[in-house]
Amino acid sequence: MDRQRIDEIFMARCLDLARCGEGNVSPNPMVGAVVVHNGTIIGEGYHIKHGQAHAEVNAIAAVKDKSLLPESTIYVNLEPCSHFGKTPPCANLIKEMRIPRIVVAATDPNPLVAGRGVDMLRKAGREVTVGVLEHEALELNRRFYTFHTQKRPYVILKWAQTLDGYIDAIRKEGDPIAPIWITNELSRRLVHRWRSEEPAIMVGTNTVEKDNPKLNVRDWSGRSPLRVVLDRKLRLSVTSSVFDGSVPTLVFMGNNASASQRKPELQSIPGVELLTIDFAKGVEQQVLTELYQRGVLSVIVEGGAALINNFVRKNLWDESRVFVGNTFFGDGVKAPNLTGELYSYDEIGDSKLFTYRNK
Repeated sequence: MDRQRIDEIFMARCLDLARCGEGNVSPNPMVGAVVVHNGTIIGEGYHIKHGQAHAEVNAIAAVKDKSLLPESTIYVNLEPCSHFGKTPPCANLIKEMRIPRIVVAATDPNPLVAGRGVDMLRKAGREVTVGVLEHEALELNRRFYTFHTQKRPYVILKWAQTLDGYIDAIRKEGDPIAPIWITNELSRRLVHRWRSEEPAIMVGTNTVEKDNPKLNVRDWSGRSPLRVVLDRKLRLSVTSSVFDGSVPTLVFMGNNASASQRKPELQSIPGVELLTIDFAKGVEQQVLTELYQRGVLSVIVEGGAALINNFVRKNLWDESRVFVGNTFFGDGVKAPNLTGELYSYDEIGDSKLFTYRNK
């Protein structure tokens, strides 16, 4: 077996390990590392949680016989860091342990690293190979790369629509304040898994008024995302589920009299933070900039139709997950009009899931 194929095999293991950190490492990337001696893995690890040891540290710590390290190769799906953050630089550790060869899938887009880790190791006389399974590595950490290259979170649009293309029924005064379900229970459970994997979730005023969503993780395990609510006039009731204090909630309001009058009322709710933006200038980019500055790597936009259409119209989206339920409304709120590249198709019971990417 040639060297390139061997490198790909061990890098594939790195990527598998990296996925174990999904939902727990943001705003850091998912990273796995494998230490190999004479074709045998002698240590492996991954970045388990933000603020804790990086993958390289865990992999090296797992090696029982450290005397083998000067004869070993370490594989890592992202360039070893070269700066002091919450943890010391991994490139320094690799040098100290005298590991002679480093195989990297992709360089780090973070300006604090951006090739410096590779350069540091090469200047120390180490052999560094870059680009092994690079496409797969970029795909795995697409949120991280978008965050650093586009200076905004990775945007995931999500909605469910009927077979005849409606996202919601016509609501009449006096109708129950609750979701009108289009998909099945399995689909809803999958949505809760997605929520556990992303750091933030966003909705508009109408969605909160009509559906009173909790926007948390109930049918899956994991942390609930930061709730982002757009409410220009602060007209939402303080009894809305998004204001229950159970999950940090960011409310974007407009600079108007009615919002100013209700500001103290909402500020008294634990976990609720109010921010003023200029709704006349379009809210999408302003909100994304604020989330970027807070280190929010990705956000799910769950509705309603007007908000999702605004993201589509301004080309501020990266991925769209569209459920099609096995039902007809005959009339209602039209589903968003999306033009994207079909990435995948799945069947979940009697519901269908189409995933699109914005190319």
